[in-house]
Amino acid sequence: MDMEADFSWVYLIFFLMIPLARILPRVLRKFRSGDFESQGVRDGQFESNFDRFSQQSDTRFESNTNEYQEPPKSSKPQTKNMLVLGELHRGVRLFENIQKNTGLTTEELNSILEDLENNGLMKTQQKSGLFGMKTELVPTDKGFKEYYS
Repeated sequence: MDMEADFSWVYLIFFLMIPLARILPRVLRKFRSGDFESQGVRDGQFESNFDRFSQQSDTRFESNTNEYQEPPKSSKPQTKNMLVLGELHRGVRLFENIQKNTGLTTEELNSILEDLENNGLMKTQQKSGLFGMKTELVPTDKGFKEYYS
């Protein structure tokens, strides 16, 4: 009769010692420092500083007339073409999503996309999706240069 040695205890030690070696020093450190709370939330951990927000909002009002000051606008004029081109650069590829993000009507968006495609700033790609063929809108290199110039 052949007796083989049972070394399964090696696996038990190996897979229990590594987690314990990482957890035990943390627990001991917390216990020694007297900061041992059982999953409790410390006081003030999730408190908000509302004074900071009220100071920021007060700086947007003029002191004399109490009129709201508009935040500074970008130096680049935002035409509808540039708005759509910006959505394309952010990774929006579907017509419905561009329309939802920009708030343009179907006719406006169709004419803008045709204009962008005729100018070589955008191209369309047919891809097979889960529910059949779908058309994705992709900006070209010329479109990138136009948007960032």
